[in-house]
Amino acid sequence: MQVDGKVVIVTGGGNGIGRALCERFHQEGARKVIVADLEQDSAAAVAAAIDGEAFGVDVRNESQIQAMVAAVEERYGAVDLFCSNAGIIATDGEPWWATSAPNATWQAMWEIHVMSHVYAARACLPGMLARGAGYFLNTASAAGLLNQIGDAAYSTTKHAAVGFAESLAITHGDDGIGVSVLCPQAVATRMIGSVGKGDGGTAAVDGILTPQQVAAEVVIGLAAEQFLILPHKEVAQYRQHKAENYDRWLGGMRKLRRRFGNPQ
Repeated sequence: MQVDGKVVIVTGGGNGIGRALCERFHQEGARKVIVADLEQDSAAAVAAAIDGEAFGVDVRNESQIQAMVAAVEERYGAVDLFCSNAGIIATDGEPWWATSAPNATWQAMWEIHVMSHVYAARACLPGMLARGAGYFLNTASAAGLLNQIGDAAYSTTKHAAVGFAESLAITHGDDGIGVSVLCPQAVATRMIGSVGKGDGGTAAVDGILTPQQVAAEVVIGLAAEQFLILPHKEVAQYRQHKAENYDRWLGGMRKLRRRFGNPQ
């Protein structure tokens, strides 16, 4: 998919990867970039800089996503690309069991990392199916293909996000709907400050990319209509190792956990 001339919505667009996506899509010639974020002031600042439009949206609220999509379709026509990018992070916390995070954390991650993608697709699919064209870019994480040590809720919901993207691609690929899922490791955003003393923890073993580097990889991946967009190229090799010998891979991840310890 080429972004030039397209109408694009980006959730979580006020900061981090989302902001970089908005800026890069504008540079690539998008007709209109819609910047959606829970922090409406941040969305407005990004939109003002790229001649976009800002929406204050809580992606956990399906009615807000539906209303935004309807408004965009009314003002600008078809939504060509919906980037479901909003995300949060936490840690397991004491006593550092896989079950340590409270139910509220699990529920928030489920709603933001999984159901928000469902809501976006539910809002956009009617128009896209009628036209026989449309594209979804869902931000997951390398944790959705591998794992994030010390954050079971994050890893589990990111796996679910990849699974839903697969379902979209399988079910609607013959309908003209494209799907990509973005799976980076550590990226220099505010989320890094929440994990591993700001150094990215185990996610940063292969380095920390800038949001702009990730956005550049997204443009390349969309143009090639790749399902998996992997800004950290090492992830493809790790996936292969996991598939070849699951038990050995699990042992390697336990070794990595012993090396880094728990996030503090």
